[in-house]
Amino acid sequence: MVGGIESGSFRDPSGQIINKDGRIYRTVTASAVDDFKWVKDTGLLDTLVADGALVPFEEADSSLVEELAAEPALLLEHPRLPFISYPYEWPFNALKAAALHHLDIHLRALDHNVTMSDASAYNIQFRGSEPIFIDHLSFVPLRDGGLWHGHRQFCEQFLNPLLLRSYLDVPHNAWYRGNLEGIPIDQLRRVLPFQRKFSLNVLMHVTLQARFQRNFSDSCSAEKIKAVNNVNLPVSTLRRMLRKLSAWIEKLQPPGGKTEWSDYADGNSYNDEGTTAKRDFIKNFVTDTKPLTLWDLGCNTGDYSVAALDAGAEYVVGFDVDQGALEKGFVRAQHDKLNLLLLHFDASNPSPEQGWSQAERRGMSERGPADGLLALALVHHLAISCNVPLARIASWLANLAYGGVVEFVPKSDPMVKRLLRLRQDIFLDYNEEYFLQALSNVAEIQQIAAVPNSGRKLIRYRSKPNLPGDH
Repeated sequence: MVGGIESGSFRDPSGQIINKDGRIYRTVTASAVDDFKWVKDTGLLDTLVADGALVPFEEADSSLVEELAAEPALLLEHPRLPFISYPYEWPFNALKAAALHHLDIHLRALDHNVTMSDASAYNIQFRGSEPIFIDHLSFVPLRDGGLWHGHRQFCEQFLNPLLLRSYLDVPHNAWYRGNLEGIPIDQLRRVLPFQRKFSLNVLMHVTLQARFQRNFSDSCSAEKIKAVNNVNLPVSTLRRMLRKLSAWIEKLQPPGGKTEWSDYADGNSYNDEGTTAKRDFIKNFVTDTKPLTLWDLGCNTGDYSVAALDAGAEYVVGFDVDQGALEKGFVRAQHDKLNLLLLHFDASNPSPEQGWSQAERRGMSERGPADGLLALALVHHLAISCNVPLARIASWLANLAYGGVVEFVPKSDPMVKRLLRLRQDIFLDYNEEYFLQALSNVAEIQQIAAVPNSGRKLIRYRSKPNLPGDH
């Protein structure tokens, strides 16, 4: 987006996000300004910003956005985050970190007599592997009593997806992407094993809540609705509830065991000399181009993403379809505090533009182009496993970034033979010469290097100016 109101913020009556000339603003409407100022005066927001838990903000002149929005009561400016991601793209570890971060912020807010008006997972983004809260208008003055109004939303957008993987070994990503509000409580209840439904935590946050929702239908009487709204939930009870929920989520883990490609780095078809050559080639590319943001497609556990960071890339977003690989990489990014964000990604079916008017959540390509791109050990998967023609792959890669490094793996490679093992070889055009010709139609090929003892080729290219643009 060059400039305008961010489509993902239109639902909030308290204010909207505006992107103008690369700067990020948040409007605060007249109906929300008193609550915002009250919360700010408690010192909570400044404390969270100082701790890195909340995106920084400062007041700005409202006239800066007068042509884009009705004059707000207050205008805030925020630093621009390097990449916006969504919960349906996060691996298990990232969703878990986001859930714990949200609960921690809510508990800290209660200490300042502040609570949260909602529990949307979309209010959290990542800087590397570290979650950060981005919605300053979710904080409202605490009023004694009342239900936790964000409970259902927290369960459907955070807890239920985690339980799906932890208890059933089913990744949440495809289900969540198909239902942007998360995984409905009653649907999760139906698929949970019988014995799980009556553990104390599941009983409280899934089983009984699903029953409550069924009973509390549109046909409820006004007296019943009034009785629910008048329920008194002491702050001490809410605090205890949040702490117990946090302790439970902290213990959730995905089932163990290797996944199909998660051990790829230890069992690939080239030797240590080949690995070193690939790493050096990437480092030279990064040193020459100095990308602020680099995308690593098919990143596996992130070995070459780390090599790019070591060479000077400012921020790397790694994409892979393998849950086990992503989880290993995410743990390393956390431990080493890397500027590396790892996301679940099916290259044959990337995140699309979706939501209201097919624009509320941006697709992968709409969040680019990146400054640089790595596509190692990816082309043969798309061409052979997914039947995508090489010319289409080349065009797609060229449009995602201003330039990059792509690896071509020949049919003689053991990994390609593995893909062809159970299917007919119908890929007559799958060869290095054809791929180079296809890539040269959409990009300037700058360098080609052989990976020692493998038959693989590394190709450095620069996209032509009429694609994502020159800079």
